[in-house]
Amino acid sequence: MHDHPTFTGPVHPSLRAIEMVAFDLDGTLIDSVPDLAHAIDCMLEQEGLAALGEARVRDFVGNGSRVLVERALAAHGLATDDLARVEQSHQSFLAHYAADPSSRTRLYPGVRECLEGLRQAGIPLVLITNKPEAFIEPLLSHFALSEHFALALGGDSLPTRKPDPAPLLFAAERLGVLPRQALMAGDSRHDIAAGRAAGFRTLAVPYGYNHGEPISRSHPDYLVDSLAELVVAG
Repeated sequence: MHDHPTFTGPVHPSLRAIEMVAFDLDGTLIDSVPDLAHAIDCMLEQEGLAALGEARVRDFVGNGSRVLVERALAAHGLATDDLARVEQSHQSFLAHYAADPSSRTRLYPGVRECLEGLRQAGIPLVLITNKPEAFIEPLLSHFALSEHFALALGGDSLPTRKPDPAPLLFAAERLGVLPRQALMAGDSRHDIAAGRAAGFRTLAVPYGYNHGEPISRSHPDYLVDSLAELVVAG
């Protein structure tokens, strides 16, 4: 068991007997929609289609880049069963996003405080996102967060992604932690479903991307307005 002596306040109930915390990325740690929407709109305009704008794209985020592209095409009434068309659009989107994945993206309030506090307390942290793995390190580096994570898994790191529990179980096994000793923190029903299926404790934030549905409907074990609540007195 790890000692947790450096918290500035009482240990949050979600962290009792916890030996690993897994975080989602988009909608949990960072608001990446402005950059995602810019890349989607560049893709659409390149194909002679009208831009959708940030507010519209915000509802499409949360299931990985390919699904994001499919939803953007469907918004223009285009069939998404044309796999060659979807793949071409997906590659275009990835190229636009890779060119600038971070300049409009923002860290949510309380995130840095949370990660620093947990790391100082000796709790190993992992990142489990459905974002393609290639984009993880550039984003973490941009926000100077790389050092906080013992492991980072993208949506293409393993054969399956959230809501499948496999990435969570992989991370727990890699760090030598039992599922019941791990916490999954995220913003969407897929994070909560994956955590529950893996046997993790679950914690949700209400400010992210959950397709317009309150995350409370997914019945996470804990709900916090800010991740800072994990490391400071309430």
